[in-house]
Amino acid sequence: MVAGNFKVCVVGGAGGIGQPLSMLMAMDPNVAELCVYDLTVSMVPAEGVAADLSHLNKKSKVKGYAFDMADRAIDKAAECLTGCHLVLVPAGVPRKPGQDRKDLLNINAGIAKNIVEACAKYCPEAVVALIVNPVNTVVPAMCELWKKKGLNPCKIVGVSTLDVVRASKFVHEITGAPIDGLEVPVIGGHAGTTILPLFSQCPAASAIPADKIPDLDTKVQNAGTVVVTAKNGKGSATLSMAYAGARLGKAVLAGLAGEASVECAYVASSVTELPYFASKVTFGKQGVETVHPIGDLSDYEKGRLAELTPILLEEITAGLEYAKENEFAC
Repeated sequence: MVAGNFKVCVVGGAGGIGQPLSMLMAMDPNVAELCVYDLTVSMVPAEGVAADLSHLNKKSKVKGYAFDMADRAIDKAAECLTGCHLVLVPAGVPRKPGQDRKDLLNINAGIAKNIVEACAKYCPEAVVALIVNPVNTVVPAMCELWKKKGLNPCKIVGVSTLDVVRASKFVHEITGAPIDGLEVPVIGGHAGTTILPLFSQCPAASAIPADKIPDLDTKVQNAGTVVVTAKNGKGSATLSMAYAGARLGKAVLAGLAGEASVECAYVASSVTELPYFASKVTFGKQGVETVHPIGDLSDYEKGRLAELTPILLEEITAGLEYAKENEFAC
């Protein structure tokens, strides 16, 4: 397969997630052009991050774009976004210790909307991958607004890959099974109890006693909070999130280049009664090509799915309500 020559933008590219994510995307052989997009108030200038990354001995050309807080992307970001094939959005305010994810919604949905409406104008064929908390709510909100513009919902993706990364690593640590090829599918949502790792579908996890699975499940759910607590209010998961975001970005670009790739992602879905759901997704030339069924579940997993469904539905509904009350700028 000949590597693609794609244009990628990382929005929030000078931040805690954005810098390592930008570096990983600059190293992807499918990336010919990388835009680092951030605000002028960023602690590190976007142009500085771009200058730094431009010295990597990779083919990608890197350019930085900085905008003022009051700027609307739809008015200012034409050069940055035009022609993009993938826009990764690790933007927004990070969750603080003890902060409810609902508290983030109004702030972060507004930040996401500023970007996604500009993508709808300047790169409507791009895949827009959102790493904006609360993902369970922001993704439905942005996807519904995207659909209002008559655009393809298969282009809006919630990045839930970090849950897969964590679950797989924890199984490796417990079992000693080789990490390469070890994969735990994670379905549901991307917050707390809505995260459901399917250990029953990972052969390596079959060595784990059934009575240990609930604690392991909880460990995956709470992994983000562990990082937030350990960082003592100075951030959330950034490095592991960047790794997971780049893994999802790599799959999207491989799909666009004609090499179908499978990752778990939180997308518009009909595999359950919920309109948005994380499960395995095949990425192809149009973005989300196939949303895969969740497959056989253990009795424990069936019970957990039943428990998480009303919680996730409530979070999705908040996103749908946001979309009803808002419009993309023209």
